[in-house]
Amino acid sequence: MRTITGIKAAGLAALTGILLLSLSGCSQKQALTSVAWQQQLNLPSVLHSVEVAQSLSLNIDEISFDWMDQSRERIVPALLFKPAHQKKAKALIVFSHGLGGSKERYAYLGQYWASQGYASLHVQHDGSDRKVWRGNRLMLPFRLMDAADASEALARVQDVKFALDKMLASDYAADFDHQNILMAGHSYGANTSMLLSGAQVEQNGELVSLKDDRIKAAILISAPPFYNDQPLDQVLAEVTIPTLHITTTEDEIKVPGYYSSPADRFELYYAMASSYKVLAVFSSGSHNIFSGWRRDSDTAPQQQVIKAATQALSSAFIEQVTTGDGRAMGLWAQQHQAVLSDFIRSDLVAVVN
Repeated sequence: MRTITGIKAAGLAALTGILLLSLSGCSQKQALTSVAWQQQLNLPSVLHSVEVAQSLSLNIDEISFDWMDQSRERIVPALLFKPAHQKKAKALIVFSHGLGGSKERYAYLGQYWASQGYASLHVQHDGSDRKVWRGNRLMLPFRLMDAADASEALARVQDVKFALDKMLASDYAADFDHQNILMAGHSYGANTSMLLSGAQVEQNGELVSLKDDRIKAAILISAPPFYNDQPLDQVLAEVTIPTLHITTTEDEIKVPGYYSSPADRFELYYAMASSYKVLAVFSSGSHNIFSGWRRDSDTAPQQQVIKAATQALSSAFIEQVTTGDGRAMGLWAQQHQAVLSDFIRSDLVAVVN
């Protein structure tokens, strides 16, 4: 199984279908100028994100873990974000970082979710975490390729299952609703999230599921598609839980030996068999804009807006799939039209059972 992706061109028919199914008023919009991104700093989501950041120490708790999975002789660090003054969080989101990341890298999401009444457990994957950046730079491509190997992809799934087992058996288990557990991840972490949500891998010529039935919905940021001998819709046929897909028009994944174009995010969204699914595409921004890194063309206001909008959108999705209330999702779509290239959602009601 190749876990990041191989080069694949989108056909004209597929692209035409994407355009026809996009919401009117969003598709094929021109990318915003730097001045326009600066103006978007007045969006309600951005202003609220700033307010949340200013009071984190008062409203959330952060607990760090250094677990050891003795059965695999593998360390599994994790970081828990939870509401400070709430007896029980409304849901638990388990987050998986991208290639070269860490349990702290996406803290802006965990901290925000905790401020909204949810708990968030960020798992660090020892074989594909920030240590890949250390050492001889000439060897970096080989370290990245090893980190993206099929064996590491499967090890990441086991990391999450182990961490979730530990959390449910810990003193913190009473601090969140066990019926509302979601999976989330960026890039490689989105790949891990899909495997836990029911995406199947090919082993010995057969499709095998690594699904964890405790996961009730998934948030997939910059998700890379699966490539093996099976059609994508077959690989994703068992992913029937609600899914939120977040990406940008410039969301290219470039790793030595692998490449994924922005069109791949659409292909994966349409192939997903989710009972309810949403796709939000920001009008510009690089693949790493969600992780805290920026390429030279990503401006600071652009990143601030996209990160804040992602915080608000993911929280609206969590609210919808845990309570059935989709008002926040609809309001988000209205407020963020200026920064969206596409916003697509299915018509079925999303309620976690």
